[in-house]
Amino acid sequence: MWTVHETVSEEATNVSGIADVARLAGVSKSTASRALSGAGYVSETTRERVSSAAASLGYVPSTNAQGLATGRTQNIGVVMPYVNRWFFAEVLEGIQSALLERSLDLTLYDATPGSERRRRIFDDFLARKRFDGLIAVGLEPEENELDRMLSLGKPVVSVIGVGPRTSVVTIDDEDAARRATEHLLALGHRRIAFLGGGSVTRDQHVESARVQGYRLAMEDAGLTHEVRRMPSELSMPAGYAAAVDLLSDARSRPTAIVAACDEVAIGAIVASRRLGILVPAGLSVIGIDDHEYADMFALTTLQQVPREQGARAVDLLVQQIDDPDAAPQDVIIKPRLIVRSSTAPIGRGAVPRIDEA
Repeated sequence: MWTVHETVSEEATNVSGIADVARLAGVSKSTASRALSGAGYVSETTRERVSSAAASLGYVPSTNAQGLATGRTQNIGVVMPYVNRWFFAEVLEGIQSALLERSLDLTLYDATPGSERRRRIFDDFLARKRFDGLIAVGLEPEENELDRMLSLGKPVVSVIGVGPRTSVVTIDDEDAARRATEHLLALGHRRIAFLGGGSVTRDQHVESARVQGYRLAMEDAGLTHEVRRMPSELSMPAGYAAAVDLLSDARSRPTAIVAACDEVAIGAIVASRRLGILVPAGLSVIGIDDHEYADMFALTTLQQVPREQGARAVDLLVQQIDDPDAAPQDVIIKPRLIVRSSTAPIGRGAVPRIDEA
C-alpha cells in the first residue's frame, strides 16, 4: 500500500495563513475558511474574492483543516489486484487525473490475489477509514471482502466487477465479444475459436461475459458445433502457449481466433508466426481492449478506454459522497470496433503457411 499524493502540513505549504487571506479579501476568517473548503454557504462573489486573495498570497488550504470543517479526509482509496498491468495502470491514470482536478488525494492498495498483503488490506488498512470513498478496480472480491468494504459505511464504486450493490463502470463485455465474432463471420470464417479465460488473473465476470458473447454469435450463425474454447491466463505469454496448442494440428486448426483480450491476441499472433502461419492470410485474429501494443501488431480489436472508465468512476464516487442515499448506478460503455490488418476474408483451399507461399 502506498500513497500517490501525500498531504503536507499547512506550515510547509503556505507562505501566508488564513488570517492573511481573510484580511486581504475583507472577510472574517470563518468566511474565508468556508469559501475555500466548500463547507457552508458563501456567496459566489465572496468565494471568488477569497479565492483570488488566496491565489495572490500563494495560500494552499490544508487538507487537515478542510477535514475538520467538512468531516472528510479529502482522500479516496483505490483497491486493485495489479498496478503493473496495462489495463489497471490505465484506469489508475484516469482516476488520478480526475482526483487531481478536484484537489483530492489518492491512497492506492495493491491487493494481489492470494497474497498476505491482500489479507492485511482487508483486515487492517481499510478498517482505518482514511478515505471518503473507495474505488475497486477489477477485483470481483469474494463475498466476505465485498461485505467488509460496504460495512465501512463509505461509498464504493467498481470499475468492472463487484455490482449490483455498488455503482459500476464497465464496458459491455458480452457485446464486445459478440461483435468481434460477427466481424469474423462477416469475413466468411466458420471455424472460429475463442482463446483465453478460465483463470483468476483479471476478472471472472468479464471472462464469462466475453465467452458468452462469442457463443451467442456462433449459435446465431448456426455454428454451435464449431464452438471451441482454449483456456489461458490473460497475458501475452499465456496466449502464446495456448495458441501453440490450438494451432499445431493442421487438421483441426481454426481459421480465426477471438481472443479474450489484446494481450492474448498478440500472443496468438506471435505463436502463429513461429508456426509458419500467415496472419491474416492463414489466420485472422481479433482482440478486445485496444492495448498500447495493438497498433504495433496491426491488431483488429474492440476498443475500450480504461482511462475514461477511471474518470467516470471518480464522477460516480463524488456524487455518492455528496449524496450518500443515492442509488447505485451502472455506467456501461459500448466498445468501438477498430479494424486493422490482423483480420481478412477467408481464402480458398488449405490454410497457407509461410513455407508454402
